[in-house]
Amino acid sequence: MISLSWTLSRRLLLAILEDRLSDRFVAALVWERLGYLAPSDGAGTWLAGPATPEAWRASFPEAPQVIASRPAAIRLTRSIPRESKQLLKQQLQFGGYRIDELYPRRTRRATAVNWLLAWLASVGTPLPDQGAMPPLVGAPADPVQGHPGDPPVG
Repeated sequence: MISLSWTLSRRLLLAILEDRLSDRFVAALVWERLGYLAPSDGAGTWLAGPATPEAWRASFPEAPQVIASRPAAIRLTRSIPRESKQLLKQQLQFGGYRIDELYPRRTRRATAVNWLLAWLASVGTPLPDQGAMPPLVGAPADPVQGHPGDPPVG
């Protein structure tokens, strides 16, 4: 059993969609649920662990930036089961971004949230409305670039 740093909640997932948390934070939520192991010093690279699915471990022995990396974002999208593809709409009533808000990092954030919802469904855990929250940040001044410290989107 992996120890998860943050419990997923409706409030947390909506903050991701509203771009109020860094791309690195969003990636870490996905990594730990994929079985990647955090570095003991807290500053190094996350590495695939024994619980990391073989397809991820083979393609990404180091945890990929699921927002910044197009190949990782595609893998994440393809790993969402068909029956879970509409969870953003069903559970969060998310209708998508407006056309002037469509940037690769925003659509990849929506994919990450949908993947997290699918992960919850796969482990049979309901989505609570509230839960612990990290400090929220303002939406980035440049939504294409993201928050300070976020890796560049490729």
